[in-house]
Amino acid sequence: MRFRRSLLAASLSCSLLAVSFQPSVTEAASASPQVASTPVANRTLPDRPDFSKEMPGDVNKKAISQVHWKIAPAFNSPMMTVDAAPDTISIMGPAEATQEQMISFIKKHNAKPKLTCSVEDIVNYYYQEAGREGIRPDVALCQAIKETGFFGYGGDVSPKQNNFCGLGATGNHEPGHSFATAQLGVRAHIQHLLAYTRVEKPSIAIVDPRYWHVVRNRPDLHGKVLKWTGLNGAWAVPGKNYGQEILSLWRQAQAPDASDAALDAGNRKVKSAPDEASSYIYRGIVWYNRGDYTAALKDFSQAMVFEPQSGEALYNHALTAGKLGNKKLARKDYDTLLTITPNLNQGWFNRGLMRFEAKDYTGAIADMEQLLQIEDRSADARNLIGVAHIQQKKYSNAWKDFYEAAAINSANMNVLANQFIMEACLKK
Repeated sequence: MRFRRSLLAASLSCSLLAVSFQPSVTEAASASPQVASTPVANRTLPDRPDFSKEMPGDVNKKAISQVHWKIAPAFNSPMMTVDAAPDTISIMGPAEATQEQMISFIKKHNAKPKLTCSVEDIVNYYYQEAGREGIRPDVALCQAIKETGFFGYGGDVSPKQNNFCGLGATGNHEPGHSFATAQLGVRAHIQHLLAYTRVEKPSIAIVDPRYWHVVRNRPDLHGKVLKWTGLNGAWAVPGKNYGQEILSLWRQAQAPDASDAALDAGNRKVKSAPDEASSYIYRGIVWYNRGDYTAALKDFSQAMVFEPQSGEALYNHALTAGKLGNKKLARKDYDTLLTITPNLNQGWFNRGLMRFEAKDYTGAIADMEQLLQIEDRSADARNLIGVAHIQQKKYSNAWKDFYEAAAINSANMNVLANQFIMEACLKK
């Protein structure tokens, strides 16, 4: 995809838009000098144009009032319950999600991932490499999904680097390391996890360029991080909710589908454990995925009877109420949910979007700012703040919001569209 500013500005005109290391390690990885010399904005989209940080002119207020802005839709994937609390789930262990579930999960969220191999191959590599070392392959893959945005990229790391976990991307636009193949990139990711969670060396030659850095320089981490939540503030900084977000993706990946077999399994769960919230949550997700939102709402309501403090039941109930058009009920669910699980990104985003749609722009901004306190890498949240500022006629703020959203994720097409749109609405 090439971006020609003059053509896109015309086509998006306001009138049309109403609507330290071992020697062997260096053989497997490099420091990516070519990528480092490439502006961050062009590492995923090579021809993405530059936009200034400050708004370069005055806004045509009549034109900008007619524009249709681009925002991300609400999160709409229901959540499974888990048998254990997030802070008890170990990095080491077997997979619980199948390879087929993980393939489907990735493709559902990104039909065209920016990979140097197929989705099937990348999933298989994680199950091979993590399985060999005893790391949970499904959760490690969810970490890669989080780091790359379902392999959409858009940050400091370029897709062609085969770097799926930000190895060496330590800030200040440093792209980190590159690997010759996707499988080597996966192997490096798994070995870096091993440096955190196990004292014993990997079972095969080390390809992670930062493995020895952790071993030699971080005795506080080496072999001591046993749970995924232990990565908070260690793998990612500040990363206050980093491990929980990985495990949230893991839960979503294990949700049942809409098949008759899944419905039969749901019915059996309810029959064998009729007083357990998890049984109704499971079957409710099947109904939801089949598009029977009335049946889904009934099951999620029953789950809330048995477990009123279940964040999964409340969240799924809110999603389903929204699908049925009952915004009042959905809003009530989100209000309750966010008092019980105040670190749930999806809850803040969805409630903020509801506030935006109700023209409560101040409330929408407040919810997005709260989300950014939890996850400061949400380009969608920053983008929505920008659109809300447009509605408040705070145009300079909006321009800066779109600039900051693009700095988070240069490949976010909603952000790019809004930057083009707003530029086209400046006075000539």
